[in-house]
Amino acid sequence: MNTQSAATAPEPGFTLSYGYGTDRGLSRELNEDSLIAVDPVFAVADGMGGHEAGEIASALCVRTLGSMPQLAAGVRSATAVGLQKCILAADSQIRSATGGRAGTTLSGVVVAEHMGVPYWLVMNIGDSRTYRLSAGDLRQISVDHSEVQELVDAGSITREEATVHPRRHVVTRALGTGGENEADFWLLPIQEGDRILICSDGLTGELSDEHMFRILCTVEKPQDAVDALIQEALLSGGRDNVTAIVVDARIAQNDAEEAGTRSSQ
Repeated sequence: MNTQSAATAPEPGFTLSYGYGTDRGLSRELNEDSLIAVDPVFAVADGMGGHEAGEIASALCVRTLGSMPQLAAGVRSATAVGLQKCILAADSQIRSATGGRAGTTLSGVVVAEHMGVPYWLVMNIGDSRTYRLSAGDLRQISVDHSEVQELVDAGSITREEATVHPRRHVVTRALGTGGENEADFWLLPIQEGDRILICSDGLTGELSDEHMFRILCTVEKPQDAVDALIQEALLSGGRDNVTAIVVDARIAQNDAEEAGTRSSQ
């Protein structure tokens, strides 16, 4: 297992702490997952194609994200339009490098600030996922681009049936395959105590949302939470590569706000 943790405090009053890790799993010869966890970009890419082509696709995807000007400048000015341009560039590079033999999913968040307010800019293409734990409620923000999700949306099968459906791994959008390559985006104000989970389907294929919720609620440090999630996925079978990133947000009150809070009590 490859894991590492970090924390950043780029400006007074707003702090991110995060951990990340990836594991080949117990059945796969290669790890075709890639990740980037460098403030303000946190993302997981799950390569598809085998024979190392999937690994190339996912690595090119996160490398392209890592080359964004905002990352080099250490600023949080990303927009959905700018991210989509970056994603299209990754798509082109993957097709050029693999000849269309491989593709990758992509899911994650970019921390963006608009008029001094921090946001989670969530992006997704494929069936890797981004979850948000906020005020004790864990919700999947991203929506899977997959055949079984379309069946769920149509009311043909339930979410429980989707977890065991024989075509649950068939995605309807991916980068590098020559098909639809437009990502979905969500812009969510960051709330005090938010915890973000970004993961490949090697995690969600082994653990239920309830199982992940229990770990995310009870394990305090982001890196410890990542390690626990990956270990539980391996204990549950580890039939795929497993990758996870956990990002915590803390928004401290300034002195004037704290004084106002104390005087109102």
